[in-house]
Amino acid sequence: LDPGSAGFAHRGFHGLGVPENSLAAVRAAIDLGAGVECDVRLSGEGSAVVFHDADLRRLCGVALEVERTPGAVLAKHRLLGSNQCIPMVGQLLELVAGRVPVLLELKTRDRNAARLCRAIVAAIEPTGGSVGVMSFDPRVAHWLWRNAPHVRRGLVIRESLPLFKRWIAMLIARPQFLAVDIAALDRAWAARARRTMPVYCWTVRNGEQRRALTPLADALIWETDGRP
Repeated sequence: LDPGSAGFAHRGFHGLGVPENSLAAVRAAIDLGAGVECDVRLSGEGSAVVFHDADLRRLCGVALEVERTPGAVLAKHRLLGSNQCIPMVGQLLELVAGRVPVLLELKTRDRNAARLCRAIVAAIEPTGGSVGVMSFDPRVAHWLWRNAPHVRRGLVIRESLPLFKRWIAMLIARPQFLAVDIAALDRAWAARARRTMPVYCWTVRNGEQRRALTPLADALIWETDGRP
């Protein structure tokens, strides 16, 4: 996945009146020529929805849990301060239509990694395009390695992850790319990983970070003033 110097817009190119992970934010990223990074969760009946939080309180003002609510119900809820509703992954990919690369970060919960992976693969296959699937949960990439090796798989790594747990996660995931916390990008292990696979970094929020981190990563995942 190569978004070029524009990198990936974190949760789409969102801002005032354009909510994160909305189709409007995806369109804004495409207009900028940037790749799109979005969060994905499993709905109550097993469809893949584009949403970051475990519940709708922050973004929709209602106390519904994503994993316990049918996708058709979630899709009717508007994101606060906009006319945008929660999109399905299939809608996002249809909108992108292969014009820019897409990173889907899977948010797993209660051992639902396999179900979410199956939903994602089903959504990706009809649309094609350049799509990478990643998660903090190494079971996601492991499932893809075993069951859908044609889907590009990645591992998201926090700076705070201890050495042994990072080693175990890498062993389980068998990733083809990494998305690394900006606080860890200058570590020796990140530089070593970059010799064998692309290493992206998150989340770049200003021009100073962009200038400092560009030489250390294959692509930046950015938002607000970190834009290209």
